[in-house]
Amino acid sequence: MALDSMDHLSIRTTKMEETREFYETAMGMTVGDRPPLPFPGYWMYLGDKAVIHIVGIDEDDPSGLIDYLGDVDLDDLDGGGAVDHLAFRASNPKDLIEHLDKLDIPYRERKVPEMNLFQLFLEDPNNITLELNYFD
Repeated sequence: MALDSMDHLSIRTTKMEETREFYETAMGMTVGDRPPLPFPGYWMYLGDKAVIHIVGIDEDDPSGLIDYLGDVDLDDLDGGGAVDHLAFRASNPKDLIEHLDKLDIPYRERKVPEMNLFQLFLEDPNNITLELNYFD
């Protein structure tokens, strides 16, 4: 039994709108189809693939989410926990750098010459680190 590929990442958050806006505005993803689940959220698409599932928490009635995915301590939601970062392959770093500068979103740059790789690192509203890989 072999795995074929990574399907999606789910982010449970009390910052649902900020998270949607970040992935839409800063990362260029689009909000797309999502089934009628018993909790609020968005599915963020790259092309025709939903790669980020934003799982919103209805603080007035979280029962649908708890029944569907289980309960978590809200204090544990900041950052990636045991997951260190999410990595994406990307193209055209110059345009993204200009875009992030315009949005005043901080980022870090790194070069890995042995791999002919340029990287950008930034954090989403939930303090999850994103790694953007640009291979020559």
